[in-house]
Amino acid sequence: MLAVAGVCLATPVLAASPEEERLLGCGCEEAQLQSYLPFTRAIGTSGGVSGSLAESAVQAGVPRTAVLELVKALGGTIDLDRDVHDGDRFYVRYERAFTAAGDPIEVGRLLWAEIKTAAKGTLILHRFRPAGAAQDTFWLANGEATSPPVLEMPLKTIVVTSGFGMRADPMDQPWGHKLAAGPAPPKGRAGGGRWQAPPAALAPSPLLTGAASVNQPTSLGLSLGLAPAGTQRFFGFGPGHPGGRVMEMHDGVDLVAAVGTPVYAAGDGVVLGAEAKGGYGNWIEIEHPGKLATIYGHLSAFAPGIVAGAHVNQGDLIGYTGNTGRSTGPHLHFEIRVNGRATNPIGNAALKHAQLRGADLVNFRKVMARDRAEQEREARSM
Repeated sequence: MLAVAGVCLATPVLAASPEEERLLGCGCEEAQLQSYLPFTRAIGTSGGVSGSLAESAVQAGVPRTAVLELVKALGGTIDLDRDVHDGDRFYVRYERAFTAAGDPIEVGRLLWAEIKTAAKGTLILHRFRPAGAAQDTFWLANGEATSPPVLEMPLKTIVVTSGFGMRADPMDQPWGHKLAAGPAPPKGRAGGGRWQAPPAALAPSPLLTGAASVNQPTSLGLSLGLAPAGTQRFFGFGPGHPGGRVMEMHDGVDLVAAVGTPVYAAGDGVVLGAEAKGGYGNWIEIEHPGKLATIYGHLSAFAPGIVAGAHVNQGDLIGYTGNTGRSTGPHLHFEIRVNGRATNPIGNAALKHAQLRGADLVNFRKVMARDRAEQEREARSM
């Protein structure tokens, strides 16, 4: 109020302009905050599959972001196109934030899900963060991770002809004898090896004596002409072959495949080299996180862009199988190295899904029990 010559005058109230409110505030921020004050709800939704699992879950009200998490997690365990059919059932529990008025303000995230399929039975997965992990991931009820292994095999179809470890050098072996359980070698056999029928009396190599860990060729390897260890003399490359060496360490596995079969990166990483490399023929080496490396040998060609320094993701095309280098026939030589040391790719830990153990497994089971109890309480309240 203003007093002028004994008369009281009202002070005019001027409305703030939008620009002034933007800069100085309107004094109503607290009221706005209260009106938007979020709360989080866990919501369970069930339904039947009609068409695809993803669209069926969306139709049931599951937010698309939670559906994407579900599809990605299940995709590492089952084939969603082949193994999920109309009539299969699902239960999805997700978490989402809402305003005080009940309007959703976040995209939502998957908590756990149960899928009942006629083809693969019941699959249950839960969100869980193991001790020391940077983020939550999804795990099956048996404690196995749904995320893909660090490494995968580089061919779509895996047929092993020769395993990891000490073996009779296939380039030293005579071909075509009955004991080799296979036909004479095809014309043009690569690698400079020579065919020679062994004498009737066969003496085992002295290097095989007591060597129980020596690799035996697989049935397919035998059918292609590789001789069983200990059944014949091995002659080496010829008179110049030092000491007639017959045994060698096989640092990987041989995967039979026709020339030109696509070869895929076993994991995310950086190409250390892609070039012709002696007995490997056309060779690629990829360095992966965790002091892992993979090697691919005897390729017929490299995929475009596969050069030293290139970054690749798991499943990227890197080359094509062939018969280059020191090779007895078309195949892929595949190695896994840990800290620079060759390890057996078959059964290698890097090729397996992670598994919860110890305290992590105990805590995960508590999470499963809590999730199931929430579902049961929700069902009783309806």
